[in-house]
Amino acid sequence: MRFAFLLSLFIAFPSSGQIFPVKPIRLVVPFAPGGSSSIVARSVAAEMEKTLGQSIVIDNKGGGGGNLAMNEVAHAEPDGYTLIISHVGSMAMTPYLTPNLGYDVNRDFAAVSLLALVPNIFVVHADVPAKNLREFIALAKAKPGQLYYGSAGNGSAGHLAMEYLKLLSGMDVQHVPYKGTGPNLIDLVAGRTQITSAGTPPLMPHVKSGKLRVVAVGTARRLPSMPDVATVAEQGFPGFEASQWYGLSAPAKTPPAIVKRLADDAAKAVKMPSVMQRFATDDAEGVGSTPQDYAAFIAREQARWKDVIQRAKVKAD
Repeated sequence: MRFAFLLSLFIAFPSSGQIFPVKPIRLVVPFAPGGSSSIVARSVAAEMEKTLGQSIVIDNKGGGGGNLAMNEVAHAEPDGYTLIISHVGSMAMTPYLTPNLGYDVNRDFAAVSLLALVPNIFVVHADVPAKNLREFIALAKAKPGQLYYGSAGNGSAGHLAMEYLKLLSGMDVQHVPYKGTGPNLIDLVAGRTQITSAGTPPLMPHVKSGKLRVVAVGTARRLPSMPDVATVAEQGFPGFEASQWYGLSAPAKTPPAIVKRLADDAAKAVKMPSVMQRFATDDAEGVGSTPQDYAAFIAREQARWKDVIQRAKVKAD
């Protein structure tokens, strides 16, 4: 089996006469440095370098909500030396929000591995008289159209998570889109909006200071860091799940043997103690998957968010 696998890697590059990889790999992160996508990329890449025997150069290319980087990698040489951090927005939301992207996420990319799940949580201002999600929904239904939720912008993961919850619960809360998570939280902490949904990293400092309260987590299971906070599903909405996930993708037509090699190394990397410890800081879960499992996961997420976008009539800016 080992010999057959090495032979397949050799066949993938018959002209070079060498086994992949023979030079550094470029990993594109479709956002500016400092966010969850960069943390996932750098943590995983540091461990993959050890098993691949080559350096992985992180290239942050922000702009266009990640679309500029996605378009570039979609048209890159499919040789395994250009990869991208794919995520819930670029793979499962943007395709149904923005026409004429210049690429097709299913046609132009090969799924490599699901790397990490970063949980979405639902938080309210400390003065909101609701200790859990059930109580907030009851409050919103008693005051239809009088409560407000902020998001990082139209079509953002937090926006769609709240619209998903609105569809299931029937509550009427008004959307206030901001240009980023920072401005959204400024108004929430000040009490000008009442609720939001986002990943844990930017929210937890305000939760720990007592300015915000977590009323639900969007993952399928409770978080180890807050075991007393029930999931949305536990509070009356079975099947609800909203996570900000990150994976590894390559240009389509990358040789299957190379995709498998990258997936195997990525799956090992996310289970290394250094990566697990870094992820735990943000309540993230390292996954690691086969290319087939990641492709199936993307398809399920696309079905979920396409339905939400169409039913809620969400439009991107």
